[in-house]
Amino acid sequence: MASSGNFGSNNTLIRMSIDGTDVPTNGNRTLTSTSGSWGTPLNMAAKTGKWYIEYYVNSGSSGRNVMVVPTNSLKYQQANYNFAVTGDYVIQLNSNGSVYNNNDSTATQSGFTVLQTGDIMAMALNLDASPKTLQFYRNGTSVGTAENINASATGHFTFMHMGHNGSTITVNAGQDSSFAGAKSTGTANAADDNGFGNFYHTPPSGFLAMCAGNLPIDENIDPAQTDSNFPQKNFNALAYTGTGSSQALTGLGFKPDLIWIKQRNGSGHNVLTDSTRGVTKQLEITDTEGGTQPAESTNADGVTAFGTDGFTVGGDAEYSGNTNTYVAWCWRAGEGTTSTNTDGTHACTLQANQAAGFSIMTLANYTSGTGVTIGHGLGKKPTFYIHKSSSSTGNWHVYHSVTGATKSLFLNTYSGGSAAAGYWNNTEPTTSVLSLGNTFAGTSDGVVYAWTDVEGYSKFGSFEGNNTDDNGPFVYTGFRPRLLVIKGVDESYGWYVFDSARNPNNLVDDMVSWFPGGAESSEPTGARKVDFYGNGFKVMADAASINGSNDTYAYMCWGDVPYKYNNGF
Repeated sequence: MASSGNFGSNNTLIRMSIDGTDVPTNGNRTLTSTSGSWGTPLNMAAKTGKWYIEYYVNSGSSGRNVMVVPTNSLKYQQANYNFAVTGDYVIQLNSNGSVYNNNDSTATQSGFTVLQTGDIMAMALNLDASPKTLQFYRNGTSVGTAENINASATGHFTFMHMGHNGSTITVNAGQDSSFAGAKSTGTANAADDNGFGNFYHTPPSGFLAMCAGNLPIDENIDPAQTDSNFPQKNFNALAYTGTGSSQALTGLGFKPDLIWIKQRNGSGHNVLTDSTRGVTKQLEITDTEGGTQPAESTNADGVTAFGTDGFTVGGDAEYSGNTNTYVAWCWRAGEGTTSTNTDGTHACTLQANQAAGFSIMTLANYTSGTGVTIGHGLGKKPTFYIHKSSSSTGNWHVYHSVTGATKSLFLNTYSGGSAAAGYWNNTEPTTSVLSLGNTFAGTSDGVVYAWTDVEGYSKFGSFEGNNTDDNGPFVYTGFRPRLLVIKGVDESYGWYVFDSARNPNNLVDDMVSWFPGGAESSEPTGARKVDFYGNGFKVMADAASINGSNDTYAYMCWGDVPYKYNNGF
């Protein structure tokens, strides 16, 4: 039988306590609070599947709540005992014997036995049902009826427990039915349907232990199922030093279709070349704000070849200036193979990589103001895409699922997602097409780069800042990040970029930006820093540009190792 891998434990990367003292023991399975208020989610999460978990109340005078939370909710980040705010989509079993579903005051079910020391509280979460459901258990007996998860709740879901005052609680995600020796093993000593885990009570049929061996991953990029499409074959970042002349750069691991280069030791522009438009065809993101961004140009000393394991650059200062340092972020689409797509109202030249959720679209002679749709070839709704007129000057327009189709971000400004000028024709993308609206005046040619979430490889979402140095929000991605970009959407901040090619170890503090395109900064003078982990990232700075109090930040993240395969950073 395959290995179960690691079992879930308390995620101590979350701020565990805001006004007390928490002590984790037993490999982060047991939390003891001597005072105050605390809350801690599991370090694993899922979008699909059926999941079972147990919590044992070792001791405590009050508190002892168990719940399910979306990882993009405020409660997921909060280290306190307060009820989740309405709209956070949390379902909890309170120690008073009542169940609360997305409401901070009114119980949906009540009158159950008050939870006490010695109880085993369990949950069965069904993310495959429609609607998704959660059933609570106390000492092997169901508590009331299953609760429906609000249909508006999205993303990954995980288990969480919280309490206040002095208390100790131990989680069993399947690793030990004795709860680290606190109880004699149960009569069940039960495994899940895959043979993984050791539970005190028998899990409901079909419900699994939340462990690495069970974690869902998109089969198209699963290293256990593909030799050619796993994450490192779809995206990579390459740090290199310029020579002042042509040089072939290798070690990428695949033939790239989009090459995005930024000078590190100077304020060189971000420059983009793709295999659809062809070698030497350059688009730039300059430091000039507004719609003066240049049209496509030809640079004979830019990217001159797409290789099977990298690419070749000429000696231009933005690509390979003598002794200058650079980073190149590279994605694979169709390895240069294009087709004509007529799914939308305007035909486009398309190359798509559905497995990796990335496509390149070019379209000719279209009129922006009337609105067009084009086929993106991803097979599901894109969550992040970038548009640029290639034949005229103008803004770099950015759609992100966080800001939606009635607003736009811009790669070449600090602006947040407040512009509502119909750039996406006020129309959300579908599984087959995306909309372009009032992006420039007249008629133009254009290019669009589009991505979508792929479980275990890429994720595009948001987080709320807490303005805390060295202990900012933790964001669950389900993979170890290779590239992370953060952009404030409530305030006017730049596009701040971190990757493990330049920082192979934590802290990840060598920061460059898509805009403004200044030189790389790092600690101790740099104000922006993060940590990368096997399951996501944690913001480690209190800088308003990436972690202002209660501000919303969009992120774009691509990975190299899915969390399922247990590789930490």
